[in-house]
Amino acid sequence: MALSLVAALSLAACGKDKADENEPATEEASQPAAEVTVPAMVMQETPASEAPAEEESDTPPEGMVANPLTGEWIDASIADQRPIAAMVDDEKTALPHFGVSEADIIYEMTNSTANDGVTRFMVMVKDWAKIKQLGSIRSTRPTNLQTCPEWNAVLCHDGGPFYNDMFYANPYVDRFSGTFSRVNNGKPREFTEYIVSGDLEKNFKNNSKISQTYNEYYKGDHYQFATRSNPNTLDQYSDAKTVNKVSLPFDHNKPWLEYNADEGVYYYFQYGGKEVDAGNDNKQVCFKNLLIQGARLEQFDKNGYMMFHTNDFDYTGDYSDTREGWYITNGKAIKVSWKKAEDTAPTRYFDQNGEEIKINVGKTYVAILSDKRFGDIKFE
Repeated sequence: MALSLVAALSLAACGKDKADENEPATEEASQPAAEVTVPAMVMQETPASEAPAEEESDTPPEGMVANPLTGEWIDASIADQRPIAAMVDDEKTALPHFGVSEADIIYEMTNSTANDGVTRFMVMVKDWAKIKQLGSIRSTRPTNLQTCPEWNAVLCHDGGPFYNDMFYANPYVDRFSGTFSRVNNGKPREFTEYIVSGDLEKNFKNNSKISQTYNEYYKGDHYQFATRSNPNTLDQYSDAKTVNKVSLPFDHNKPWLEYNADEGVYYYFQYGGKEVDAGNDNKQVCFKNLLIQGARLEQFDKNGYMMFHTNDFDYTGDYSDTREGWYITNGKAIKVSWKKAEDTAPTRYFDQNGEEIKINVGKTYVAILSDKRFGDIKFE
């Protein structure tokens, strides 16, 4: 029988950070967030990596290396810089988002079984110094504390329930909580916290024990990338299906992604419209790769607190079993399986032949779904 986190927790836990003001049993922010004034529309430069390339080369330009999150070229000076994983509110009131088009990877997962299973984004950014405004920032859940260590990422959030406490205690979990800026956007306070320019530098300076560069818990390469000169078209799989649209069974925001064949990317939609970045000229968020994982969901209490087990195991410690998934790129999809041996270990994805897949260079969207809803994914 699978291990239950509820059974491992003591309800006597106290000394919590308060974060989301509309959520019970949350943690106290370690420092009050600074009040700042940021223009309603903060313009960000479109990354050079997204400009059309004159030719695809597998050799990095001088002074550049591959970003381990995307495979795209980044300055060699940040090769060893740890990424951040920012918890971004995805309630409709939090829209429009800021900074999300600059993400290298966006994870989306149910944040609560209440409220039709509202989701939250975990936004991964390697070159975080370029951030002008990102958010709004909200609380974290055990799923995120189990997932971000596989990237050796520093989690940026504002509190969370006491169910997080046993994960906070892990030596490989580094985080900044409630230490970002408040932006006067006319919304209730819980929707006003953002990471703005200088916030992360300040946090690292004030938390000298948290390294800006990869530490001893970093496992090295994560995603396996196809080359630019020989991208993965999925044509080698006879059972690959054509996918121009994929709709995900997140009942609250009802998201879907549509394939743009001219650009070779999937554009993200939710709440009946485009997901845009108000900090980047309302650019719509898009991805080269889509990964969908079916995972075991555990609900902790009647308030809807929960987690997905992203490194599932049984009492024997046998990690050999894999779970279902999909890999979608270039207008096609293949069934995959996935597994993750421990919190700091990368999630590995395998095709139906048991071979680890190679994803394409570019941004990736990862959806983590209840395995009970995995069959409700719709392809068109």
